[in-house]
Amino acid sequence: MPSQLLSPITLRDLTVRNRIWVPPMCQYSATGRDGVVTPWHLMHYGSFARGGAGAVIVEATAVVPEGRISPTDLGLWDDAQRDALRPVVELVHEQGAVAGIQLAHAGRKASTGAEWGTGRPGQSLPESEGGWTTLAPSTVPYEGLADPVALDEAGIDRVVDAFVAAAERAVEAGFDLLEIHGAHGYLLHEFLSPLSNRRTDSYGGDLAGRAKLMLRVVDAVRARIPEGMPLLARLSGTEWTDGGFDLEETTQVVTWLGEHGVDMVDVSSGGNVPATIPVGPGYQTPLAAHLSAHTDVPISAVGMIDEPFQAEHVLVTAQAEVVRVGRAFLRDPAWALHAVIALHGDAEIIPPQYRRAYRQQLRQG
Repeated sequence: MPSQLLSPITLRDLTVRNRIWVPPMCQYSATGRDGVVTPWHLMHYGSFARGGAGAVIVEATAVVPEGRISPTDLGLWDDAQRDALRPVVELVHEQGAVAGIQLAHAGRKASTGAEWGTGRPGQSLPESEGGWTTLAPSTVPYEGLADPVALDEAGIDRVVDAFVAAAERAVEAGFDLLEIHGAHGYLLHEFLSPLSNRRTDSYGGDLAGRAKLMLRVVDAVRARIPEGMPLLARLSGTEWTDGGFDLEETTQVVTWLGEHGVDMVDVSSGGNVPATIPVGPGYQTPLAAHLSAHTDVPISAVGMIDEPFQAEHVLVTAQAEVVRVGRAFLRDPAWALHAVIALHGDAEIIPPQYRRAYRQQLRQG
């Protein structure tokens, strides 16, 4: 039977050549403090497209300066950032892949040192070192980080407007799909979780209140991007903590997102509070399987999906419609080409300049 992993998938007007997608992975490599891409990003994303990925999704890109995780995050709050992203999109397209971008606001987990190149990796940066005041649904800090300021309703409106403006710039830059980041303890996830959202107004309380901002962002973005452009969302399916945002609540939110025009949900987990997470091969695929079985929204699975046959199994057993391969692509940017060989796919996806390296494997296949 033909490989499901290597088969195309269509969302709205967009057809993607296969179901091997590269998820957003922060590079903390923007120039200075202006959120602009560098030659590193051009090489980084282009290599995945050249390596056969169906879709390449650019890392969490802040919609406002204060929404950056670190000072070296990408941004899309001004036109210079938009213009600098165009060559990345063009290179991904030239290699036959679809270009996506994840729009994000880090909330109370913003203003921290990047994982490398700073003396404060993962720690709050003081203003004297380029830090800033962080924003959140409530004045509840992430463990070990600075106290945030709770957003008032005018501040919430500004967040919605910022997501819309960034989405419009992403369209202008040529991206094919957009993803709203609602996972990993960043701002929209913070609103979803009862552990970080202690509000008593219409943006807090029950799940409908806690999901209000996420759905507002989705509605506002969906209304301002082309009808045929897919809109995705990323959620943490569980916080691995009693009393936190869990799979039952995620299932309801996914249903609402589908009703509000989201075309696919990627399910990750954790990130909002410190927790013991049972990390292992495919450890998040049961979350994807549950959502696939209990909602009508296409689901993508992510999390230590490292081998082609493992990825194929996720699709064949209907746990997800797409798999996202992250760290395995960092280790080997040609991961999808190896999957083509292993699963006896169409070798035309291999760039002609590289086919000499695959001749023996193709003959053996």
